[in-house]
Parts: sequence; structure tokens; C-alpha cells
Amino acid sequence: MSEYTDARIGQIRIADEVIAIIAGTAAAEVEGIVLVSGTPTDSIAGLFGKKNLAKGVKVSVQDGEASIEIELAVRFGTLLREVAEEVQNKIKNAVETMTGLSVAVVDVNISAVVVEKTNSKEENEAQ
Repeated sequence: MSEYTDARIGQIRIADEVIAIIAGTAAAEVEGIVLVSGTPTDSIAGLFGKKNLAKGVKVSVQDGEASIEIELAVRFGTLLREVAEEVQNKIKNAVETMTGLSVAVVDVNISAVVVEKTNSKEENEAQ
């Protein structure tokens, strides 16, 4: 858990799970991401609890710096390196903006490529 101290008012603590949810939500906003830790990104708007987005995210905070690791699945045809770099930037910006923590590392593990099924009937009609 990260902690900020202000001697005049008191302490502020941010749970690692909160940071993980921020990271998962930021990653899910990137075009080409299909799954964040087994959660389909298309259904994110319908989720009331974002805790599912934290499942594939590991967070470690030491000396005010966060290290984040996230596991993702991407859509087939996506430029993996570009998507991974965009995920890194989105996560870093979101976590730093929302928490005030410095993000030292964002490791992105792409564990799957998802090939979307095409409807053969639609393909036949298009020909």
C-alpha cells in the first residue's frame, strides 16, 4: 500500500488494488486490447465493480514509486509493440495523475492473440 504523510492533517493511503484497477481500466481503453486479465474490454462500460480489471495486474510500491505488471490479450492484426507502448503510456499517465505516485516501470505481457470469428454467411453475401 502506498502512503503519503502530511503532518498537519494526517495520512493518505492508496491500496495497491486501487492502483491495479486504474492500470487495468487505462489499458482497456487502448484500441486492439481484447482482454485484460480475462475480462472482455467490450463489457467494461457495463461493469459496476471494476475489481475484475485488477486481476491480471500486479502492483508494487516502494519509496513512492510504483512498478506495474499487466497481462493482456490483443486482437489479431494489431501491431503488438505499438499497442504495448500505448498501454504503458496510458497506465503511467493515469496512475501518476490520479495518485500522485511516480511510476517507475510498466511491464506489459501479451499472453494471447484473439482471432475474431467471421460470420461465413455474411462473407458469402458480400461476395
